[in-house]
Amino acid sequence: MKLGLISDTHGQVPSAVHKALTGVDRILHAGDVGSMDVITKLEAIAPVSAVLGNTDYGINLPVSRVEVFAEYKCLIHHIVELPTPSALVRDLVNMEKPKIIVFGHTHIPYAKQHGGVWFLNPGSACSPRGGSEASVAIAEFENGKLHVKHHALT
Repeated sequence: MKLGLISDTHGQVPSAVHKALTGVDRILHAGDVGSMDVITKLEAIAPVSAVLGNTDYGINLPVSRVEVFAEYKCLIHHIVELPTPSALVRDLVNMEKPKIIVFGHTHIPYAKQHGGVWFLNPGSACSPRGGSEASVAIAEFENGKLHVKHHALT
């Protein structure tokens, strides 16, 4: 199974996103969507699970989601401060026990394990920070292992 990870689109879906995410089974949008038009455009690639970001107003999305893919429980939440997540995120992690946390907000790609949990940030598809390029990521499950690759949108 392949998951396309995207965040911080702020109302835009660059054309390079379609090429980078072609062939994924599902897209997880980790907030700062911008408008529901973004979800519609992404759904032309694959079904989308999305959450609200701190700049999303007037759109109907949950603050957090928990879904299971290839037996990996995945928490999607926009702001996840590392190394010490907020009380809300810590409570969700303690209650749901995810193996993967997909987040956004920083606009910087990230993929590391902490305490046996993968923390994945695809970066920003539209306005990167910290010297990174606009990017998305693909998380692929093969033979019980997770492989993550960030893709620069050029």
